[in-house]
Amino acid sequence: MITAIVLINAAREQINETAERLAEIPGVSEVYSVSGEYDLIAMIRVADTDAMAKIVTGRMLKLGGIQRTHTLVAFRAYSRHDLERLFSIGAE
Repeated sequence: MITAIVLINAAREQINETAERLAEIPGVSEVYSVSGEYDLIAMIRVADTDAMAKIVTGRMLKLGGIQRTHTLVAFRAYSRHDLERLFSIGAE
């Protein structure tokens, strides 16, 4: 499984519509509206880099409200939530 974080600058008047359309793309697991330099963050989780490329360069960049993206590919995931679940096995 490959995970990528896509930082997105969107047209101000289209942020909500763009977020909703992004969330409908298969492989996009979550879309967040954020403060700061970027308007939206899309989390992508796919099986391979070809699927990633199809989403980022094929589907996302064709959406009218996206002005600019910056894609970060994750190497490893560290999650306190997952560790807590692991350590609670058998505790019930």
